[in-house]
Order: sequence, then C-alpha cells, then structure tokens
Amino acid sequence: MTETVARSIDPVATRAPPIASNREYVTGPRMAAISIVLLLINAFSQIDRILPFILSEKIKEDLELTDTEMGLLTGLAFAVCYALLSLPVARAADRGSPRLVLVSCVLIWSVMTTLGGFAASFMFLALTRLGVAFGEAGAVPAGHALIVRKISPERRGLSIGLFAMGIPLGTMVGFAAGGAIADVFGWRVVLIGAGAIGILIGLLTVLVAGPTPPLPTTASRNEPFLRTSLDLLSTPAFRWLFAGTIFLGFAGAPFYAFSIPFLIRSHGFTATEVGVSFGMLQGLMGIIGTLGGGRWFDFAVRSGTGKVLGPPAILFLIASMTTTVALFAPTGWIAIALFVPGMLSFSFMLPWGFGASHLIAGPGRQAQATSLVMIGSGLLGPALGPLIVGIVSDAASAADISNGLGLGLLIVPLSTVAAGITLLVANQRVGVFLRQR
Repeated sequence: MTETVARSIDPVATRAPPIASNREYVTGPRMAAISIVLLLINAFSQIDRILPFILSEKIKEDLELTDTEMGLLTGLAFAVCYALLSLPVARAADRGSPRLVLVSCVLIWSVMTTLGGFAASFMFLALTRLGVAFGEAGAVPAGHALIVRKISPERRGLSIGLFAMGIPLGTMVGFAAGGAIADVFGWRVVLIGAGAIGILIGLLTVLVAGPTPPLPTTASRNEPFLRTSLDLLSTPAFRWLFAGTIFLGFAGAPFYAFSIPFLIRSHGFTATEVGVSFGMLQGLMGIIGTLGGGRWFDFAVRSGTGKVLGPPAILFLIASMTTTVALFAPTGWIAIALFVPGMLSFSFMLPWGFGASHLIAGPGRQAQATSLVMIGSGLLGPALGPLIVGIVSDAASAADISNGLGLGLLIVPLSTVAAGITLLVANQRVGVFLRQR
C-alpha cells in the first residue's frame, strides 16, 4: 500500500503524521502474538457470556430458581448493562492505554465468572453476572483500540476479522465443552475453570501487547464521551452505518434464537441432529466470514475509493432471499442449506462494520465507534426481535395457522433486506466522507 493511498483512506494518516519514535506498528511474530491473544480474549468473552445458557437447568435446580429469575440472569438486564457501559469504557480506551483497559476488563469478567461458581443465591449470582457484563462491555472496544494503535492500516481488516473469529470459536467451545464438563463435574467447576483461564489470558496480555503508543494530541480526546457520540451520530456516513446495525440486530437475534426450534418443529429433526449440523455450519461460516471478510476489507481499503460496505450489503440482500425460501422449504436439509448465506453474512459483516466505523471516527475515537456499533446491533434487536417472533408464532398457533414459527421468523429476511439497502446507502456516504476528508 503506497503512502499516497494510505493517506487517502486512513484517518490516522490524514489527520496527523505518525510520530516515528512512538507510532511504529508491530510486524511478524509480534503481530501474530497480539492477534492470537486478542482471539483468545474474544473467545473466552463469548464462552463466559453463553455459559449460563448451557448451564441454566443445572443452576436452576441447584439454586431453586424460577424461569423468570433465569431470564433476568441471561436476558435484558445483561444486554442493557453490556451495551450501555461500553461507551464510557470505550472512551477510557481511546483517551489512555487500551492495553490497560483491556487487561482490566478481562480480569474483571474472569474474576466475576469464577465467583459465580461459588454462588449460593440468586442475588449473589446476579451480581456476578452484572460484573461479567461490566467487564465484557469494554473488551471489544479496547481490543479494537489496541489494533489501531499497534497494527498498520493495510492489515487492520484481517486483524479485526481474527479478533471477531473468537465469537464463533467461543460459541462452539462453550456449548461443547461447557455442557460436557458440567455433566461430569457440575456447573460450578465450569464457571470456576473458565474464569481461572481468563485470568491467565489477562496476565498474558500484559506481556504480549507491550506498551501502547500514545496518540497525537487532538481536541477530540478532551471531549466528553456523550458529545463525541453525538458528533459521530450526526455524521451521515456513520448514521447510516448505525441504522444498518440496528436492522442487523433485529435480523441476527431472532435468527440464532429460533432457527433450531424451527427446524425441530417444522422438519422433525432431533436436538442432536440439528445441533450438530446447524452448529457446525454456523461455526464454519463464522470462521470463513470473519477471516474472509477481514481480508476483503483490507483490499477495499487499499483500493482508495472509500466504498467499504458494498460487499456485505450485497450478501445481506442475497441472504434475505435464501432465508425467506428456507422458512417454507419442503425438507429440512434444504432449509438448513438455505440458512447458510444468512450465517455467512452476519459474520462477514463484522470486520467491515467495525473497520468502516473506525475510518469514519478517526484517531482517538475508534473504540467509541466500536461501542456505538455494538449498541446499535446489541440493544433493541436482541431485546425486541425474539419477542416479536414469539408473539407472531403464538398468535398463528392460536388461529390454527401452520408454520407459525416460520411466519414469525419472517422478521429475519425483512430486517436483513432493510440492512442491505441501508448499508448500500452507507457505502456511498462513507465513500464521499472519506474522499472529502
């Protein structure tokens, strides 16, 4: 990537020249080590987040909890805490040392996960889960801030993709290992063990990441985080991207919450059959999507056009059509095959969405841009999307309409096509924004 192209697209290059003694990017084995540690951090963040879902029946029986109490532990309260706390924690990563913020977050959620293994009441376990949410709220923003400080612009898409790959890997490992270990040793050992490993990874991060180069002094570093958030949202390019992430939240949350029940009810799969087939495909598409998407994003950045959201937008439009057909497919295996583009599109979007938000935000605001993208995709959609599917499905069943869950799941392709169209507009806006900078 030539210096001219780099300065045409990279906000760090356009706003302030690198400081030679402090702004040198890592390469070779050091860059690989940082990428691996970040991958482990994101994987264990995902593992610790989903463990209560896997262990819910054992926890409920042991602590004599109700379904409502389990819902509070794993549902809206965690999502709200996770989404809203990410803004101030992200601002701390932008202002100071992302390594320090990241390590602190890892240690907080890991210690809280470990303490959850000693819970003897609902209140104690609930407090530990809020602690997990607080720690995990800053992990992705701080990890992205570390990437933009440590890794050169032409490799950041791949690095963000590797970091994001922790989500499908953590999901696969969490579901497989968490359930198996709990069956043999109990749910408390699972939480204590996962937290202990997370603490070790946090300490390893201190050694691997090394000192973080300081950013050039800019006025934005001294702005309150709410003002910075409003400034980003007032930018048309970022606003359209943010709108696209909201639609994705309404597509992704119901898709992953109800696809397996749909396949079991509508096509007679056993839980094992659909769990293995759907779960393995989801993990595979997650790995292909994050790595391939990250690498493709790097090529788009090097092109110098600034149009860095077109490919995921087109993939979402394709996925909306295949998902619609899947909900009315005659056989189960055809339905699963038609779900694959949807699985791929959600993971493929991760490096593009986060990478584009960093380009718009500029230096000193990348972690906060990540936080806003997370709020867009992780707050309204996960809170309301599955609820809408459930209401439609129950109403259809009450009216003796067949395939009620499939009808409810139509929110997925509708939201996906809305996301694709919105991101096509965002693609144009981002291109104009970066060329005018």
